[in-house]
Amino acid sequence: MKLARIGDPGAERPAALHDDGTWRDLSGVVGDVDGVLLGGGPAALDAVREALAGDLPVLEPGRFGPPVAGIGKIICIGLNYRDHAAETGAQAPAEPIVFMKAADTVVGPHDTVLVPRRSTKTDWEVELAVVIGATARYLESPDDAAAHIAGYATSNDVSEREFQIERGGQWDKGKNCETFYPLGPWLVTADEVADPQALRLTLSVNGESKQDGTTADMIFGVHHLVHYLSQFMVLRPGDVISTGTPAGVGMGQGTYLTEGDVVELEIEGLGAQRQEVGQA
Repeated sequence: MKLARIGDPGAERPAALHDDGTWRDLSGVVGDVDGVLLGGGPAALDAVREALAGDLPVLEPGRFGPPVAGIGKIICIGLNYRDHAAETGAQAPAEPIVFMKAADTVVGPHDTVLVPRRSTKTDWEVELAVVIGATARYLESPDDAAAHIAGYATSNDVSEREFQIERGGQWDKGKNCETFYPLGPWLVTADEVADPQALRLTLSVNGESKQDGTTADMIFGVHHLVHYLSQFMVLRPGDVISTGTPAGVGMGQGTYLTEGDVVELEIEGLGAQRQEVGQA
């Protein structure tokens, strides 16, 4: 099942994709696509499926907002593809590199991405986003992870490399500028993703291919990451894990985003994004 939130910023309505290809309004069924719904487990999603089989009103697909509302936290994984680590001159990490991204960086998949003031190195990163659907704390093994995943989405972990790397301190300064996490267009429930380690990720800038990789090249796979993170923090319904990016980022090529650029990215089966770049 594909779940989305459609409408102007702050006024999005929950929606689900019908078999006939139309989006149906779920606002009479659920409050929103959020941690409450996702944390309700199979019964909550089954209720949505049952309603979707009925006569729900069609919702015209204008603007897609982020597919999850009220995100608690975004946990990001750095250097999680071997080819990306190589292009940055870094060794493959022995354990996942973890940093946080504020939930207020999240925007819709086609919203404008803003280059921060005084930025010279704003970069792109297509990433698989994992959305948590059940509270995970101290999981016994990666085998337990699947039961805690609600679904998957396309994301762009926009980064400012000078702020991140050259200004000292932690990476946070280069990761938390406004509009730096386009998410969506929709959440695909976990039952529709046969293997999260077999998805193609692509990204282009102004029509020129920059990234073309596969989640099979992750150093630490999705289930390993959910298990690993649960040893250090409680993962709650609606939390998002951004799982790293393949090679082809601007930092590896010495080229970066400027006002007027167009970024297009897609993950196989999870939908495409398109952002025009503006100036903060």
